[in-house]
Order: sequence, then C-alpha cells, then structure tokens
Amino acid sequence: MENHALQAWMDTVEPYLAPLADIARSYTDLTGVPVDLPSALFLRAQLAGLERPGRTSANGSCRLLRAADGWTAVNLARPDDLAAVPALLALLGSPSAETGGLHEAVRRVAAAEVAEAAQLLGIAAAVPGSATQDARPAVGAERWGERRLRAMADLRIVDFSALWAGPLCARLLGLAGARVVKVESATRPDGARLGTPAFYRWLHDGHDTLVVDFAPGALDELVAEADVVIEASRPRALRRVGLRAEQFLAARPGRVWVGITGYGRENDRIAFGDDAAVAGGLTGLDPNGDPVFLGDALADPVTGVFAAHAAARSLAEGGGELLCVSMAACAATLAEAQTRVRPPC
Repeated sequence: MENHALQAWMDTVEPYLAPLADIARSYTDLTGVPVDLPSALFLRAQLAGLERPGRTSANGSCRLLRAADGWTAVNLARPDDLAAVPALLALLGSPSAETGGLHEAVRRVAAAEVAEAAQLLGIAAAVPGSATQDARPAVGAERWGERRLRAMADLRIVDFSALWAGPLCARLLGLAGARVVKVESATRPDGARLGTPAFYRWLHDGHDTLVVDFAPGALDELVAEADVVIEASRPRALRRVGLRAEQFLAARPGRVWVGITGYGRENDRIAFGDDAAVAGGLTGLDPNGDPVFLGDALADPVTGVFAAHAAARSLAEGGGELLCVSMAACAATLAEAQTRVRPPC
C-alpha cells in the first residue's frame, strides 16, 4: 500500500484529528502498540478504490439530503433499507415506489421529521450535529465487578461485533497480546465479508473464528471463558440469548465488557459510520457552507480506536467495568475540538 495514497485521504480530515491522535498515543503508552491512524481510518477506502465523498458517502449508501429547514442524512446501507424506501416516502407524504423520489419528498419535510420517519422503519438517519445536544461522553464507564490486574497476554477476548468499529477495537487489543475469538451467527454472518476481502483479513488477522447458532444457552460456555467481551449491537440482541453485561462482570474480577452503539445503550436507534458522523457534527463544508461527508464512514474507525483505548485503560486499572462507547459521541468529540480551534470568520 502506497503511503502517499493514504495520506491524501488523511489530509481531508487532518483538522479534526487532534483528539483521536491523543487517544492513539495514550493507547500506545498503555500497551506499547503503535496505532497506524492512516490505515485505521482509510485502508478500506484505499483497498476498495473509493472516491472521496461529497453529498454522497464514499461507499455510496448514505446521502445528505436537503430538507425544508436544513439537512438530513439517510443511510440505505442494506437491502432491507432499499426495500423500505416506499414506506418511507409514504410516511413523508409522497407515496411513490421509486427511490429517486426521496430527494423531492425530503425537501418538503423538516429534517428532524425525516430522520424520525426513517428511524421508525429501522433505517439509519440523522440530522447534522443532533447528537451534540445530549452532551454524552464518547466513553462512559460503569462499575459492575471487582478489579483484578491481568497481563494482556493472558486475556481471552470474545468479539461479537461486526463491520468495522468493534473489529478494529479487537484488532488493536490483539496486537497488544490478547487472544481474540471472533464469533459470528450461523444465520447472520458479518456483513463486512461482502466488502473488500483484503480489508476483512487485515481487521481479523491472527484471530480465531467461531460460527455458532445464537440460541439461548449456546454461548454460555464461550463467554464463561472470556475476560473481555466486545459487542456492537443493541444490548437486547445478546440479552435474548441470555447474555447480560452486568452478570458477566460480576461473575469474575477483572473482566471488561465493551458495548459499542450508535447513541448509547439505552437508545435503540440504529447507526452506521457515515450517519453517526453526521449526527456528531463530524462533517465538512462545501464552498456554500453546506455539509459534506468526511472520509469513509469516519465514525466507525474513530470509535474503534476510542473503544480499544477505553478497554486498555480499564484493564490497566483492574477492569470490572461496562464501557459504553457511542459512535455519534466519538464523532462529536472530534467535531467539537475542531470547532474550538477554527479561526473566526
């Protein structure tokens, strides 16, 4: 991989990266593992040959649409999302079976109403900067277990996450010496397998893989042996099969549970990297001052680095914690830092 190609992507987001660079340096101080930010943020884009984004995300699934009172991002990331577009148009008062009608339908509706309608149908959507209003920290820590110091090389990590943020967290912890077991559902494999194979291999290099039936009781033995669990789904998903972070942490000292969500564990809204970045206000501006996407699903890798650092920090202090990592809040941390240093007009 040519470094100058990754650096060209880095140059587009450099003004926003100071908080992330601080987190990466702290992770290195804790573990001795350097964090290659250009690769973490943009290797996927480079390997896939993606173009830098504008009003459409680099991967083409998320769009910034002009609404009646501003902008909203709608992410049609999955086949089910595309199939739900006619229902979304109906909710917006423009019943039509054609995806192309979405731009016109959104123009007549307030941005927040568009996002709410999309979310009602399970489509990831966000208004720029909306997540900054609740002042949620990027990482929240809740103590549910006793502390116990362990060497990273003695730890077993069970990674239930998929796509990018959680696997990047697992990759960094694996590089620090932990053994990582990636767990996939037999009926719902990791969607990242449909992307660039080389990037998937990079994320999971050196990890064991286990494909199981996510049925009640089927994961109990696996989790009983774990020291760290990484999940990147709504908490109810694992609760349905009998796994609860609080019980996991209380059962043995020194454990850590990393829960990555779009907007917090108490919020069921779905999110992907591009729309979560928009929610956090992590967008660029075009010459007219209107928002454009930054990077490639930027909230995903940013969150992965934040999550790995949070886990390493917790383990260095003895663990016993549930770490609540919000993608939108991680994005907001970068956006707010850039806003503070932006010179006045």
